[in-house]
Amino acid sequence: MVTMADVLDQHQLRLTALHLPAPHEPVRWVATSELLDPGPFLEGSELLLTTGLETKGWRSEWDAYVGRLVEVCVAALGIGTGLTHARPPRSLVTACERHGLNLIEVPRGTTFVAISRQTAQLLEESEAKASRAGFELQRRLTAAATRPDPTVSILNTLARLLSGAACTLSTTGEVLAGPFGPESLPIDQIVVEIERIRRHGLRAAASVAGVAVQPLGLTGRPSAYLAALVPGPPTDGSRSAVTTAAALLSLIAQQERSRTESRRLLHAKVLQSLVEGDPGTAQLLLEIEPAGSRLAATIRMIRAAGTVQQLDDARSQLDSLGVVTAGDAELSAAAPADRAERVARQLVGSGLLVGLGETTTLADARTSHYTAGIALTQATEAVPYVPWEGILGEGLLTLIAPETAAAFASSLLGGLDLVQLTTLRSFLRHHGAVLKVADDLGIHRNTARNRLSAIETTIGGSLDDPQLRATAWLAIQALPRRSTPS
Repeated sequence: MVTMADVLDQHQLRLTALHLPAPHEPVRWVATSELLDPGPFLEGSELLLTTGLETKGWRSEWDAYVGRLVEVCVAALGIGTGLTHARPPRSLVTACERHGLNLIEVPRGTTFVAISRQTAQLLEESEAKASRAGFELQRRLTAAATRPDPTVSILNTLARLLSGAACTLSTTGEVLAGPFGPESLPIDQIVVEIERIRRHGLRAAASVAGVAVQPLGLTGRPSAYLAALVPGPPTDGSRSAVTTAAALLSLIAQQERSRTESRRLLHAKVLQSLVEGDPGTAQLLLEIEPAGSRLAATIRMIRAAGTVQQLDDARSQLDSLGVVTAGDAELSAAAPADRAERVARQLVGSGLLVGLGETTTLADARTSHYTAGIALTQATEAVPYVPWEGILGEGLLTLIAPETAAAFASSLLGGLDLVQLTTLRSFLRHHGAVLKVADDLGIHRNTARNRLSAIETTIGGSLDDPQLRATAWLAIQALPRRSTPS
């Protein structure tokens, strides 16, 4: 960056500062004009040179002239003396003092071309210096990315380069690494900004209390956020450092995301084997992981529903706890029996509806998965957490023989396919609110209405009838396992 002070330091030009309230004002270019209103032809940050050819005899007119220059953000005005004006007009100096505009005198022996040439050289040198500094910043940050713990190394290096602070946070606002650096970070304010911009994905960044907040990731939703405190006004160098660090951390995050996706695919196969009654294969699959963890002898299955973002955040949360998870539209997890209730309540705290299955051995995990699904059907916004034992204590189906209940359910709902059963379950869970059904299933409200109309035709009754709703709700819970919507 070239400032007015830098230009004045070029002593060979013999420039004199007549009024210099902003010596560090950036100069983007030098312009020459004898127009009475050159503003429309300027872009801002120019050093404007003039001999005042049309201003002879001006007094009060200088004030409006200077005001127009300030409106277009001119860096300074240079008045050439020895032609129209033997010396700088006092009215011009007063106007610049009033409007706070830098004013310099250009002596008769200094050409405007010489000022332009020298300023252009300064700009070229400044750009070259900034490029070298940018390359050095990138080199140091890239070198940090090759160290054993690249995220920590990059954050440490960035904090030193900025003389500020840096950390990474999860999409829900938990600090993942850091903070590093001599300055403190306003974490609470940063978390508020993350919540505000999260729905905009990778396109949104923010700044709060001098902290730059950047999303990390290359595709899809952000996997984390970088927060970097830049003391004082941001410079090209500090912006370059933050941008480079965000790019490197995004590459690391993408690598971690690929590993996470692979791990989740493996965990989905583990849960599938458990539900199919093959705990041996489930354990063998789990041992493929580098950690080689083992499943607990007794487990409780957890099934949870929520928005796509909530489910993704919940999976990340459970991954960090070592809990095997699977599912996109609905979350399933196999938790050790002694930790299952704590894990389930943690999911409720994340805004999910949660059903907790009964305690079983690995060999009978299917039963726990099934009962967790039934418990989930009972969960509502008012009662978001339903354990299986709660249903045993209060559920009407416990008074009916399973064969009788299943036969009744098949008779009433046997004509519905899985999509219709899922729609009906959502409709009943949301107490007939069609818009909530559409939001829950990710479909248009008209599609939801058409599905419900087809369901009414098939079961031969109106879903506005409270008796039919209650009957359908019991029937869904009593359906044979292979027909139960998951």
